[in-house]
Amino acid sequence: MDMNAFSLKGKTAWITGASYGIGFAIAEAFAAAGAKIVFNDINQELVDKGLKAYAEKGIDASGYVCDVTNEDAVQALVKQIEAEVGVIDILVNNAGIIRRIPMTEMSAAEFRKVIDVDLNAPFICAKAVIPSMIEKGHGKIINICSMMSELGRETVSAYAAAKGGLKMLTKNICSEYGEHNIQCNGIGPGYIATPQTAPLREKQPDGSRHPFDQFIIAKTPAARWGTPEDLQGPAVFLASDASNFVNGHILYVDGGILAYIGKQP
Repeated sequence: MDMNAFSLKGKTAWITGASYGIGFAIAEAFAAAGAKIVFNDINQELVDKGLKAYAEKGIDASGYVCDVTNEDAVQALVKQIEAEVGVIDILVNNAGIIRRIPMTEMSAAEFRKVIDVDLNAPFICAKAVIPSMIEKGHGKIINICSMMSELGRETVSAYAAAKGGLKMLTKNICSEYGEHNIQCNGIGPGYIATPQTAPLREKQPDGSRHPFDQFIIAKTPAARWGTPEDLQGPAVFLASDASNFVNGHILYVDGGILAYIGKQP
């Protein structure tokens, strides 16, 4: 096997919302594989934070302010990236939000906001990059889905609905544009140790694990939370020529949760 198939040398990769966390880890892996890194975030403060973090890692990244729910802004950004960096070879739809609110207490506006960021924005970004991918004859789109693409859980009705929709958008982009040598796949992270989930992993005053932390460890065959680094290998695979015949697939990186019914009480 030619291991160069995993190289991203000369490729331009745009990762949305990649100032920190999962998006940053994926961008770091892409850079190590040879890609030119482009990222955006919702405001200049986050972009500056990201640029500093990339610089500390020795990565020459290009950062832009863009609201990915704004179609006009996204179209303008893609044109700017093409002019300043290059045609986008790889898009990672990473930007996302979650609102943990019981469904009967959630307003329609709050529900729509989650759908807008987690589902509409990936549609808008993919729509913006596909024409140039068709013209170039190749492209990779990776949507960051979730185990909530497959499962439900209390308080995350909007998030689960959005991620379930994103799973099907992934399959439809594959169906519609696969003949143009565009591969669209998803990554479904399990429970990942990030700053956002840190409160769920804090030790209790008596030294015991947080109840949710205990729940996740018990439900995960790997018996641990994932790390952003656990997503790097799968992301590089799906972004590289090594996955050229993988399309419309959701790769769950969850330590085995979806395969496990749980321990007998």
